Amino acid sequence: MSSSITRITLFIVIMLLLSSCSDQLNLENATTPLVLGMDLDKNKKFHFYLTAPVFSNRIKKKSIEMTGTAKTLRQSRSEQDAQTAGSTQGRNYQVILLGRRMLNYEGWFQMLDVIYRDARNTVTDRVIVVDGSVPEMLYLNPPDQPMLPILLRGMVDSTSSHSETVSTTAHELHRQFLDKGITPYFSQVKIIGGKVRIQGTALVSKAGIYKGMLDAQETVLLRILQKNASPGFSLSYQLPEEPKKSPFSTNTVSFSAGKVKTKIKTSFKNNRFKYDIKVSMVVGLSEHLFPFDVFNDSKRLEDMIGQQVTDHFNALIAKFQKLKVDPIGLGVYARAYEYKAFKKVEDDWAEVLSQADITVSAKVTIASMGPIK
Repeated sequence: MSSSITRITLFIVIMLLLSSCSDQLNLENATTPLVLGMDLDKNKKFHFYLTAPVFSNRIKKKSIEMTGTAKTLRQSRSEQDAQTAGSTQGRNYQVILLGRRMLNYEGWFQMLDVIYRDARNTVTDRVIVVDGSVPEMLYLNPPDQPMLPILLRGMVDSTSSHSETVSTTAHELHRQFLDKGITPYFSQVKIIGGKVRIQGTALVSKAGIYKGMLDAQETVLLRILQKNASPGFSLSYQLPEEPKKSPFSTNTVSFSAGKVKTKIKTSFKNNRFKYDIKVSMVVGLSEHLFPFDVFNDSKRLEDMIGQQVTDHFNALIAKFQKLKVDPIGLGVYARAYEYKAFKKVEDDWAEVLSQADITVSAKVTIASMGPIK
């Protein structure tokens, strides 16, 4: 009996090993792109761009770039193979770059269908908008910086950990496009002075049309409203009540927030959605570049900062309504708390939200003033 069990077990192990090796490809026979770029040329023709590492000590340049035209990404596979020494394996993208010109037209999201349909592809790729030329960024290769896929992914992950941009993966982008209660958003980069720089967060309509961008501080406020801000984020404001007294005494105060609570109350009255958003945050002062008795008059400083934060929150909401976008996902709240009203307008939610009554109030509590009085 035991010998029979041993033979059966050995047979199963061998079959598993054989099946696991059937889909393997030797490294020297494969080209593994880590960046996928897409854009339109001036004639509105679709172009794809890829960059892949080169595993050879004989070659100084450690990456190879591929480009071409095709009707779809899947159709571009033969063109990719024609430009490399090995079979192209598009399963390990770290970054997907989208050209700004392409985002002026609807339908670009469908071009990513193969990413989601082929189960061998990853969906953790960071999706990034390029304000400028996608090929220029691919061929940049500065000698004092790491390879582009490592650089871009690292920049996005690092900056998003401070809530100054977002880290939207291909999987998250798919959710944003399918969920009628939110509009998509992702990181935006640009080449400035020969260096890649994170600009902020790109906002697009439900159809994928580029609408605008949030800078780092606006993105922090967005992440707070999304209840997704990382602890330790920093904000700086100028207090108009504290005038400048010299070239070096400014009216700026900076703080880092530790504990943040965001409460969103949703209602539907008089044929209009209403949102009452309250944000409370406990902060520690990082700097205040003006004469102020923080120790004895902290309450007045809390009120001054709270008013600035409130004003900037409401300015951000006004910006969203003007652009007719909903990166916060207020439609998700409408669907949860006012389902019948939302279902009637879900296909035109961004337009409906632009007419909604939305108010934000912020309360700031200073818990730390620093070790120096």
